[in-house]
Amino acid sequence: MSLKPQAGSPLARYAMAYVLAGGRGSRLMELTDRRAKPAVFFGAKSRIIDFALSNALNSGIRRIGVATQYKAHSLIRHLQRGWNFLRPERNESFDILPASQRVSETEWYAGTADAVFQNLDIIESYGPRYMVILAGDHVYKMDYETMLRQHVDSGAEVTVGCIEVPRAEASAFGVMHIDESDRILSFLEKPVDPPSMPGRPDTALASMGIYVFDTKFLAAELRRDAANPHSSRDFGKDIIPLIVERGTAVAHRFTESCVRSGDQAEAYWRDVGTVDAYWQANIDLTDVVPALDLYDRDWPIWTYSEVTPPAKFVFDDADRRGFAVDSLVSGGCIVSGSHVRRSLLFSNVRVHSFCELEGAVLMPGVDVARHIRLRNVVVDSGVHLPAGLVVGEDPEEDARRFRRSEKGVCLITQPMIDALRA
Repeated sequence: MSLKPQAGSPLARYAMAYVLAGGRGSRLMELTDRRAKPAVFFGAKSRIIDFALSNALNSGIRRIGVATQYKAHSLIRHLQRGWNFLRPERNESFDILPASQRVSETEWYAGTADAVFQNLDIIESYGPRYMVILAGDHVYKMDYETMLRQHVDSGAEVTVGCIEVPRAEASAFGVMHIDESDRILSFLEKPVDPPSMPGRPDTALASMGIYVFDTKFLAAELRRDAANPHSSRDFGKDIIPLIVERGTAVAHRFTESCVRSGDQAEAYWRDVGTVDAYWQANIDLTDVVPALDLYDRDWPIWTYSEVTPPAKFVFDDADRRGFAVDSLVSGGCIVSGSHVRRSLLFSNVRVHSFCELEGAVLMPGVDVARHIRLRNVVVDSGVHLPAGLVVGEDPEEDARRFRRSEKGVCLITQPMIDALRA
C-alpha cells in the first residue's frame, strides 16, 4: 500500500524511477553491435544511462528499476559495479530487470509499456505512489521533483516531459498539440505537418519519453493494454494517445526543470542516437565553457569509477612532445610524444609517439601505435590501431575501410582494423 505524501515533503520520496534501457540504438551502427545504446560510453568517463539514473538520484528518488533487453551484458555489469550502493535497510532499492519471460514463457518485452507491465508485481511490492518512466538513452540534467509537483498540482492522469524543437525538425519526434494551459489535446507520432505551440508558429513541443503517473492508474492502464490483442504495447503509440483521448494529459516543459550551472543559458538535452550526434556531443565537451557542465558538484553524474593511475604525458623534445589541449583525458591514459587536440580519451588509452589526433573520441583501452594521424573519428573500446594509419584526410579511402558518416566522422572498430590485414 502506497504512503500518502505529507504536506510540504518532497514528492520524490514517494516515487519510483523506472528506466527503459532495452533499446538497440541501431543508428549508432557498429557501436551497438556488442552493447545496448544506454551502455555506450559518453563524456570520457560515463555511460549514457548514467544521466537518467543520476537525475533520479539527485532528484531524491531512492527506488529505481532498470529494464534491459538487447545485448544487455555490458549494461548489467556496469549497473552492478556502479549502482549497487542503494540499501534496502534505508528504504532504497535498485532492481535490474532483464526480459525474463516472467509473464509469458514465449514472449520477451514486446514494447516499452510491456517492459513495465511484466514487472508490475515487483513495482507494487514497493508501494510507490508515483512512477517516473524514463528513457535510458538521452543526455541531459533534469530535476524530476519539479515535474512530480506539476503532476500532482494539475491533477493530471499522465504528465509528459517535453522539449521545444523547431517545427521544421519536429517530424522526427512524437509531437504534442497543447492548449494555453499545457493540456495535451492530441499526441502525434512523427507527423508530416507538426502542430505548433500556442503563439509560437515556428516551434513544436516534442516528447522526451519521460512520463509521470500515479502508480495505481498506471497499473490499471497497463493491465487494460495487455488485454488488448491489437496493442503494440508501447507508451508513445498506445498508452499516451488513449489517455489524451479519454482523460487528462498535461505537458511538462523541460525548460522548467532542467538543471543549469551558473549562467548556463541552454536547456541541454541531446539524443546521441547517430554517429554524427554522438561525436558532436562528446566533442562539444571540449569547449572552454561547454553547454553541458560535468563539473557541477551540486548535480554530479554518478557512474562506475574504475581504479586507474593518473593520466601521464611524456617527452618534451622538439620533434617528440607529449601534450593534450582542449581535451578531456581520463585516468590510466599515457600520451607519449604525441599531440592531442580537441579530443576525448577514455580510461587506459595509450597514444604512442609521433601521432597527431584532433577531434578524436577514443573509448577505453584504445591503443594508438606510432605515426598515426586521426581527425574526426570515434574508435570503439579495445581497438589496436596499426602504425602509420591515417584517417580523416581522404574521404574515399576512409569510406572504403571504415564506417564514414554523412558529416565525415569515421567510426572504427576492431573487425574493421582486422579486415585491413586480411
